[in-house]
Amino acid sequence: MRVVTLEEHISFPEMAGKIPKSALGGFGQSERMQQLIDKLADITGDRLNSMDANGISMQVLSVDSSGANLLSPEDGPAFATMYNDLIAERISNQATRFTAFAHLPMTAPVAAADELERAVKEYNFRGAMIRGLTNDKFLDQPEFAPIFERAEKLDVPIYLHPGLPPKGVADIYYSGLPNHSGMAEALACYGWGWHSETALHVLRLLYSGIFDKYPKLNLIIGHMGEMLPMMMARSERAFKPGNGGANQRSLSDTFHRQVHITTSGFFTQPPLKIALDTFGIDNIMFSVDYPFSTNEMGMEFLNRIELSDEQIGKIAHGNADKLLNLQI
Repeated sequence: MRVVTLEEHISFPEMAGKIPKSALGGFGQSERMQQLIDKLADITGDRLNSMDANGISMQVLSVDSSGANLLSPEDGPAFATMYNDLIAERISNQATRFTAFAHLPMTAPVAAADELERAVKEYNFRGAMIRGLTNDKFLDQPEFAPIFERAEKLDVPIYLHPGLPPKGVADIYYSGLPNHSGMAEALACYGWGWHSETALHVLRLLYSGIFDKYPKLNLIIGHMGEMLPMMMARSERAFKPGNGGANQRSLSDTFHRQVHITTSGFFTQPPLKIALDTFGIDNIMFSVDYPFSTNEMGMEFLNRIELSDEQIGKIAHGNADKLLNLQI
């Protein structure tokens, strides 16, 4: 079976080295992150070999957290352009195995919209990945409208991935903890904080009416829906149209039409069942979260799903092929 994975990360050292250490805080300094530097930089070596060994047909690549989102409006656009150029160059000889989400200079929203269009039209990138908050602001703020407008015009999705927690949040929620082997980072990011913040981000987009304003916008979120499937019924009641928000449609109707989730990093069946019961089979796409998770873990999970072959095919590749307009 064809298998497409959508949340598969890269980080080129020559680009990551341009990010001021002050912007990164302590992120990326853990022993685990240091061990992954070579894997994040690689595309056609161990990464491709692992894809072949595990039966993965295509990866959609995206830049890890250290990027233009941490740079000034003056420096971000050129950085993002250079990064997208490098990605395109390094996958140019493997067009059937790799494509990418554009890297955007989010601190300069108009430039980000222009870079999205350039990457889509020039390199056939499949949308963009945005990393959490920008300068402590959620995407429901009016200044980010050009990005949504351009994504809708181009008919490409936005993948909303967690980002570094804002300093004010980190100081209150994640400080004063033992930092043995990066455990404070784990709590703030991949162990909990990332996922709750992204769920909040999506709910803010709903409540502020972004999905109604851009009815053809498609949003992707990872990690089996970032806690939203479990909260769906309760949040549905809280955000009913007419309850004070700008949303004109119900949460479930909006999510079924415009929000898609991937399995990245979640490899047990109970969360998948909740996702199927809430988002539905047509809104779920397989992902691994390589190299933070292994292709072996992902494929073992995929092979254990107890659904019909047709339904597994939708998760493994069909939904992604349709949403991202992948040529097969």
